[in-house]
Amino acid sequence: MKNYTDLRKISKVFQQYGIELTGKRKYASFERDLRMDRVFVSGLIFELEYELRKQIADDKVEGVHAPAQIIELLMS
Repeated sequence: MKNYTDLRKISKVFQQYGIELTGKRKYASFERDLRMDRVFVSGLIFELEYELRKQIADDKVEGVHAPAQIIELLMS
């Protein structure tokens, strides 16, 4: 049940940034497809970490290019 709660929190944060997690959008590139500056991507990751009370290693954050990758890191 905790996974479901975490997924709802993740979805809420993405919606605040105007990112829908349905269909192909969850695999869209932040910079190219969603046209997000890297600063905003860092802010999104910070808010997700804060909301879930988890921390992602900096070296893993640098390789993140799509919403699905962030979700995978947070749920593992």
